[in-house]
Amino acid sequence: MPIDHKQPYDDSNIFARILRGELPCKKVMENEHALAFHDINPLAAVHVLVIPKGAYVSWEDFSANASEAEIAGFVRAVGETARIVGAEPQGYRLLANTGKRAGQEVPHLHVHLFGGQPLGPMLAR
Repeated sequence: MPIDHKQPYDDSNIFARILRGELPCKKVMENEHALAFHDINPLAAVHVLVIPKGAYVSWEDFSANASEAEIAGFVRAVGETARIVGAEPQGYRLLANTGKRAGQEVPHLHVHLFGGQPLGPMLAR
């Protein structure tokens, strides 16, 4: 169910629970500010989620409230993840849904990294 990205951070969301070690994940990489792991319901041959370790609901929240170190660490984690999973040579797509109309389902900022196959158009027309 899509969420309202304007609501306060809910620390019971699935990504917060993964970060606390309450739920397992198939980790790809981790740094001081981010965690990347395989999506449990992949939509492409490569489908990895990259999340900041801080409690941020959306890009708006993250860009307004994260430190420069958190922002840099998260962005670097996305690039490093693409290299680790081998998506870099063939190309890949990044997707971050924010809010109900975009279909955001977890109230924790996350970037989907898709690759490993032709991905088609960005949006259905």
